[in-house]
Amino acid sequence: MEKSKSPDAWFAKDRPWKDELCALRKVLLASGLCEEIKWGAPCYTHKGKNVAGIGGFKSYFGVWFFQGGLMKDGKKVLINAQEGKTKGLRQWRMTSAKDIKPVIIKAYAKEAIALAEAGKEIKAERGRKLVMPPELKTALAKSKRNRTAFEKLTPGKQREYADYVSEAKQDATKQKRIEKILPMIAAGVGLNDKYRKC
Repeated sequence: MEKSKSPDAWFAKDRPWKDELCALRKVLLASGLCEEIKWGAPCYTHKGKNVAGIGGFKSYFGVWFFQGGLMKDGKKVLINAQEGKTKGLRQWRMTSAKDIKPVIIKAYAKEAIALAEAGKEIKAERGRKLVMPPELKTALAKSKRNRTAFEKLTPGKQREYADYVSEAKQDATKQKRIEKILPMIAAGVGLNDKYRKC
């Protein structure tokens, strides 16, 4: 995982959609937001509250709003990338420089800032019950070391692993995921720890 210490260092690196991401950066900074690096990517904040972020992927680039689920979305451009899982975060996906609409993005940023100012937010669901997939339960039962390591993890980390296995549609994919995570569990690390340390 890339670990740029500053936004300038992040934007200086060669990456897909570099020019488009720089254009989005310019629009968000012009909206009065502060720029930081969080979770390895540019994050735009207002008085310490996360408001927006940007990123590029294989087939698209875009901007997301942390409390997009509360926004009016008059242009119907925001999507929930993980229905049923993501509560507040909404993405605006773009596939070309022509998709960047500075006036509209600034209006969305202004609304997002107003939500932050008002203290309105969709809070993450906490304390959800662990639902252990049978495949993971069986794999952990085969090794006392792995089972003990799993039990020592925080409830949130246990849920991340359980959800990761449960979300796979095919049995073969579930088994591949279990093979991937067992060494991580044995090492006492969470599935998403590498993102938390950015």
